[in-house]
Amino acid sequence: MPRVTVLGIFVADLAFRAGRLPAMGETILGADFRLGPGGKGSNQAIAARRAGAEVSLISRLGADAFGRLARETYRAEGIDDGRVAEDPERGTGAAFILVQEATGENAIIVTMGAAGALTEADVDAAEDAIRGAAVFATNCEVPVPVARRGLELARRHGVATILNPAPAVPLPDEIFPLVDFLTPNESEAAALVGFPVEGAAGAEAAADALRAKGVGTAVITLGAAGALVVSASVRRIVPARPAGPVLDTTGAGDAFNGGFAVALAEGRPPVEAARFGCAVAGISVTRHGTAPSMPSREEVEALLAQGT
Repeated sequence: MPRVTVLGIFVADLAFRAGRLPAMGETILGADFRLGPGGKGSNQAIAARRAGAEVSLISRLGADAFGRLARETYRAEGIDDGRVAEDPERGTGAAFILVQEATGENAIIVTMGAAGALTEADVDAAEDAIRGAAVFATNCEVPVPVARRGLELARRHGVATILNPAPAVPLPDEIFPLVDFLTPNESEAAALVGFPVEGAAGAEAAADALRAKGVGTAVITLGAAGALVVSASVRRIVPARPAGPVLDTTGAGDAFNGGFAVALAEGRPPVEAARFGCAVAGISVTRHGTAPSMPSREEVEALLAQGT
């Protein structure tokens, strides 16, 4: 199997389903509650593992019940967690997720906990896992200097790099030339380029602006419209791959990124990798939860085979 190394965080997802968010001072009744593994890096690692890669994760956990949930999850999934440190002073992070019953759309509050204390030294200590990968992926739930260090090490060893700039945070100019594949959604792309990004034309303009900053390939995810892939030689929208009724869009971006990383690690060109990522995401939104919604390789291949 190809190897993917992910630098990111684990949080325990506390997911509530309700008709709407309560106002301040208001209590409303929800329809459902679930506790499960989450965090962008952890979700992407699980998506990549189920999609067919050997996966190593670089992170930090607290010495608590949520940390034990993470370890149990990684054992069950077959993810290498040897570079996931245990922080004796900080608790494991958590996420409040409100899923709107009628639409499956979500609102999220994340506290990073122990993973928020990740340092560049933690990344240096995991250099072997980066060096041995075909693809290195990270995101903006880790501190930006930590993500940048991971990208620097991957570049030093000739490893392809993915930066998923989520959540949207300011990024220094020097980080963009380290990124082979930048994978924002429309709102994250808008935050990076400083102008609204709406529809295909807006996404193309943003992709061009991001490439001008030094990014190799801009891959802007467009929800139900798929993903736009723009590089020096390619400019194409890859259609979404619907797999059934949408129940929960939480984690769809992580599903795409995990699948995209696996396909790149297998040597597929970016458009084909985006098609694979869209299939992973298309299945994930038909299920509740984040990490638990990630599909198997067999399910992804079956979806891709439909209509081909």
